[in-house]
Amino acid sequence: MDYEHRSRQPKNIDGFINRSYLDQHTALRKARTAHRPHQSASPPQQKQRSNATTPRGTFSDFQPTQQAASMGNGQSMIGMTLPNSQYRRQYAPPKTVPKKSRGIRLWKRKDKSKRWSWKRRILSTFLILLAILIGFGAWIDWNINKVFHCGFLCDTQALFGTTTLKGEAQGRVNILLAGYQGKQSDEGALTDSIMIVSIDTKNNTAFTMSIPRDLWVHISGRSEYEKINAANTVAHFNKPGYFYGGMGQLQKIVEKDFHIPIDYYALIDYKAFEDAVNAVGGITVDIKSPDPRGLYDPNVNKVHGGPVRLPNGPVKLDGLQALALALARGDSPYAYGFPLSDINREQHQRQMLIALEQKAASAGVLTNPLDINSLFSAIGSNVKTDLNLQQSIKLAQLAHKLNFSNIKSYGLNYSGSNALLTTYVAPNGEDALIPKAGVGDYSQIQAFYQDITSAP
Repeated sequence: MDYEHRSRQPKNIDGFINRSYLDQHTALRKARTAHRPHQSASPPQQKQRSNATTPRGTFSDFQPTQQAASMGNGQSMIGMTLPNSQYRRQYAPPKTVPKKSRGIRLWKRKDKSKRWSWKRRILSTFLILLAILIGFGAWIDWNINKVFHCGFLCDTQALFGTTTLKGEAQGRVNILLAGYQGKQSDEGALTDSIMIVSIDTKNNTAFTMSIPRDLWVHISGRSEYEKINAANTVAHFNKPGYFYGGMGQLQKIVEKDFHIPIDYYALIDYKAFEDAVNAVGGITVDIKSPDPRGLYDPNVNKVHGGPVRLPNGPVKLDGLQALALALARGDSPYAYGFPLSDINREQHQRQMLIALEQKAASAGVLTNPLDINSLFSAIGSNVKTDLNLQQSIKLAQLAHKLNFSNIKSYGLNYSGSNALLTTYVAPNGEDALIPKAGVGDYSQIQAFYQDITSAP
């Protein structure tokens, strides 16, 4: 160590003499205090601390006072105030205390930031809700345009515009519906279900009429007679005044042969029917089979919900069960409950279509954006139609005025006293149906349509 270490002295209290330390720093202390005013207001310059390591046991951080310097040999420093502590108390800068005005200014700033924070929160919440609303609307619009292919601007105009449907001025709007199995079957574009939905816009009534798929008709796009379900296979049909493609060919037959005007059409994959039934939560139909056991058809494939086994009475069906019933016609020797085969199937199809319309109109489906979105998402690209969104909205407004319990259901029967058709074996050996008056004579069908549309 730098200071002199001496043995304990019995005359001293602490037993140590630090005389060499005091002698060493007395001159330095006097030189510094001689040029410093007594109790100067300004603190002295800070001593630059050396980076060198101070040997342990030295007192380089302390400045000895005059009292300590005047002490003789053998005198103790116990009870004295160390000079560095006195120096710090005397020259230490006062603590910074914020002024009152500064405190007030800080308080106001804090309060202002708090007010802005609430405004930002409200604005942020509004923007988030607006973004969610826009995103949800775009999602619905995207699903809607799967069917109508209109576009956002067109859809916006449809929501705030009005239109007049074809046939509305004459008091009746007719829609041609055709169903096919699409990708679920190797039959391709054959329409196994053909139906006309007719709406009386003056009296707010409606009826459905089925056209048998086996009806033997002349297809102008081909060179001979065929079953009417093959009309939709004429994919390149293109004549003025008719729809383009197979549905235009079917429209021409219905209008020219049956004298039934067609205003709009919808070509529906059966998958869309299944999904639409699921979208509204299922439908309830009343099975009225002449067989007390109800309905049974083992020929419906399992992938389509078969085999069909339903009791008589009200039955709730999901989408797959409804699809199975729409395909069942009891053409198996083990089947029961389908005495008229295709005629019974058409009855069930019309019955389920009305049940679907009734379920969609009730339970708030058409007024709930989520249900509407689910419905359009279900039918999606599985429906082709010439109806645009504005016309569909107008059609929904007309349907809202209908009493679905009073919608009539008609078919072109080939049995009973009111039969309009009869069975026929075609030249190619196929079983078909022809008008009761003969091949190509549709006068009775024309008269039948005039009767049901002229009735009050």
